[in-house]
This record gives sequence, structure tokens and C-alpha cells, in this order.
Amino acid sequence: MSFTEIDELIRGDHSALNESDTCIFLREYKANAGYRGETNSLVWNLKKKPSESHKPGYHYKARCIQQVSTEFAHHLRSEWLDVATLIPVPGSKATDHPDYDDRMVQICNGIRPDLDVRSIVTQTTSTNASHEAGEGQRPSVDELLAVYQINEALAEPPPTNIGIIDDILTVGRHYRAMHTILSQRYPDVPITGIFIARTIHPNPYENIGILDS
Repeated sequence: MSFTEIDELIRGDHSALNESDTCIFLREYKANAGYRGETNSLVWNLKKKPSESHKPGYHYKARCIQQVSTEFAHHLRSEWLDVATLIPVPGSKATDHPDYDDRMVQICNGIRPDLDVRSIVTQTTSTNASHEAGEGQRPSVDELLAVYQINEALAEPPPTNIGIIDDILTVGRHYRAMHTILSQRYPDVPITGIFIARTIHPNPYENIGILDS
């Protein structure tokens, strides 16, 4: 396993990204496949709601957070981590919501104890979780920018390299909104999007052969 950079061959799968964006991912998440497969199981366990912590199987969430931290530690360059500020994408729920989830913050803090991890961007109002909403209900980039704000208490000192950390790259709206607000606050600071996985849409006919078995 290693990080793969989004290039011109697959950028079209993530329509909110620009040609100048630098984004990398470790795994591929299969759309509409539920828990099937290692990556899908990992992602769905990560996304378990805090309000459901009493339900069986919730303990897998903590295990998956630790697993992703370990994978990031193994595959992100130590020299880059030495100088980077890791900024987790805020969850879909504001801090006063019972399903507020800081899993990405926990993942970043678990990579290495001496890293610069800062929630410089916060979400002021709860929105629909993208994995639960239909396409027409998912927040647009502009809608995300309307609820994102810079936490000035954490904004200094200014970063010299920024890693935007998120779980899944699908269209890329959250990354685009994060990139927009951070590049306005910190012009000319290099920004990299770092994802556990990107979403793929497998061909439903790919395993159908011409001949009967």
C-alpha cells in the first residue's frame, strides 16, 4: 500500500477538483457496496455515529481510527510531517450536535505525538452527512463556505505547508471549500489534500464473462 496522487487520468472522477490541486489517497472505496471489502468496512466503521455508541460493534470505530493513523504514519514522508500543519476537515455536525464527530482529529493526533494538528477551520452549523444524503441534498461548495469559518484562536503561527485531511474523496466539494478558505487566509502556502480513500464506481458488468463457466 502507498499513496497515489490524483492525476489527469482520474481527476474527472472528482469534478470539484482543479488541475492545480495536489491530492493523494491510500485506498479505493467502492460506491454502493456497503461493508463489502476491507476498505468499505474500514470507512463504515469510522463513520459510526457517536449517538450510537451504545450499539454492538461501535468499538470497531476506535480500532479503525488507530489503523488509519498507523497507515498514515507509515506512508506519509517524515520530512514533510516535520514541517506540515495537518488540518482535519470538520465533520458534518457542529460541536453542539449529539453526532459531532472528531474522528479526523483523532486520526491526525495518532500519527505521531509531535505533529502540528490544528482545527483551523470549524463548521458553525450542522449539515447533511454526504454519505447519508442523496446527490441533491449534499451541500454545495458555496453552502459549505457559508458554514465554515477560521478559528482565529488556532490560526497563528501561520502554516508553511498545509495538509487537508479527510476520509473519502468523492466529488471533492469539502476539499474545495477547505482549500478556498485556507488559501484566502494563507496565500501562497502549499496545500495538499490527503485522503484515506477515493470513491470509485465499479462497472457492474466487469465480472461477467462471454462464455458460460
